[in-house]
Amino acid sequence: MGMSQINIDTVKIRIATSPAEIEAAQHLRYKVFYEEYKAKPTPEMAAQRRDFDAYDDVADHLIVVDESIADPTQRIVGTYRLIRREAADKQGSFYTSSEFDIAPLLASKNTLLELGRSCVLAEYRTRPVLQLLWQGITDYMLDHNIGLMFGCASLHGTDVKELSQQLAYLYHYHLAPPNLLPRALPQHYVDMNLHPKESLDARRVFSDLPPLIKGYLRLGAGIGDGAVIDHQFNTIDVCIVMPMAQVTERYRKFYSRKVNRDIELPPAETVA
Repeated sequence: MGMSQINIDTVKIRIATSPAEIEAAQHLRYKVFYEEYKAKPTPEMAAQRRDFDAYDDVADHLIVVDESIADPTQRIVGTYRLIRREAADKQGSFYTSSEFDIAPLLASKNTLLELGRSCVLAEYRTRPVLQLLWQGITDYMLDHNIGLMFGCASLHGTDVKELSQQLAYLYHYHLAPPNLLPRALPQHYVDMNLHPKESLDARRVFSDLPPLIKGYLRLGAGIGDGAVIDHQFNTIDVCIVMPMAQVTERYRKFYSRKVNRDIELPPAETVA
């Protein structure tokens, strides 16, 4: 199916409501992360062709469903894993804690939501589908009174030199405020201050960033201090921090219209 054949009217966004739908989302994750982007599966994952871990059991799974596809195992074309604090407490931690010290986020007065495992089937990576994902996240955020969203976001590849300009750009232009600044764990810490700020062509480097990271930055997100090489997923990860009060007014208005609900901001003292 080519992009021109996708009918956006048949594409819907909602939370997965059954184990079968979660499994279908895990198969999609496998297809994108392991087959397309060459992550390294465990033997168990490879045998089942599913990406899964213990966090899936406590998370909510946002799914993009193309209702024009008859086969229910194939109709999930996008997914995002959403973990609230009470879900993380059941598991013992947030997933991000395996790579970053998120103590400043845990200590803030915000209601937290961790975003992760974001993927969309290649032919559905269009602006309308990505906007649909953000509408789903916006609705979920409002339903649960979320004050701050965060999570790991990835640059593809593990060669720090190759990605040094992108890392330096994120460090110089988008560092999260000090009171909400996660830091890569010491054993994983990769310095992002790899080029002087004045040597960077900011516009060009921004355009080279992965679409998901560009989307976060446009919304007003900040970045944690230090990156982490994830050899399993063949990526270099940064920590995204997005207090809802920082979300740019333009996007607040846009998504308020999309979900037909006002996006009310948390009190100012909960953010930098």
